Amino acid sequence: MGLFSKLKNALKKTRDGLSSALSGLFSKNKIGEEFYEELEEILIGADISVVTAEEIVDEIREEARHDKVKDKEFITNLLKDVLEEKLTEADIPEIEYPAVIMLVGVNGVGKTTTVGKLANYFLSKGKSVTVAAADTFRAAAADQLTVWAERAKVRIVKHEEGSDPSAVVFDAVTSAKAKNTDVVIVDTAGRLHVKAHLMEELKKMSRVVEREYPAANFYKLLILDATTGNNAISQAEIFDSAVELDGIVLTKLDSSAKGGFVVSLCSQLQIPVIFSGVGEKLDDLELFDPEEFIDGIL
Repeated sequence: MGLFSKLKNALKKTRDGLSSALSGLFSKNKIGEEFYEELEEILIGADISVVTAEEIVDEIREEARHDKVKDKEFITNLLKDVLEEKLTEADIPEIEYPAVIMLVGVNGVGKTTTVGKLANYFLSKGKSVTVAAADTFRAAAADQLTVWAERAKVRIVKHEEGSDPSAVVFDAVTSAKAKNTDVVIVDTAGRLHVKAHLMEELKKMSRVVEREYPAANFYKLLILDATTGNNAISQAEIFDSAVELDGIVLTKLDSSAKGGFVVSLCSQLQIPVIFSGVGEKLDDLELFDPEEFIDGIL
């Protein structure tokens, strides 16, 4: 099954809600002010933020007036174009090697699972991978990561439970330099984004990477649970202020009817989505494609 099929299936819940609402809107309203007001409500209902929904509708209204076209196909295609523009306002970085990728996020979003999927992704590209078990606080976190490392057939660096996470990062990047490893993926403990001391710990780990492995391309990726919807934006803002995020990995897209928040995330925060999880298997992680995402929700 190709990416588009996986992504389309993963976005089914979002698409079902949005498409049926749009169909109802076109069937009962001529394209005018009442139509645009209801379109804005539909977009907000799909968990696009109020600010972004207003911007989208304003752009569609202005374009439709300019071209004096008011049919369903024109408006639908215009909506797709505007949504895709919002998703691509932030440039998606190309991963360059050697790379250190540190995953951050709140508890329960799927960081450890994503480490395994990312490891598998880079292996499929012919890259060597080491994973670092820097979640030293959660009971059996290193054991869980070891299972994923074994599934992906990659090396793991880990310390005893309760160890200093930065020491794990130090050992992992030191080993990667010695072995000329292409990619180091760092799993970190889930943390409430309101806990300042935990954010300081992330900053410390970042400093270790920058000091000990300056030749590496360092990427800090926020793992976001797609079922969180628009609440994810406040999470992203705080993590970004702490470690300057390079991108986002979406998980649990297949469980969410709130996929529209991704549009607001990219547009308002200028942080790109780089990867998306489209299932539970090891290979169910793909590079994010804005055009296919929009086709998947409309």
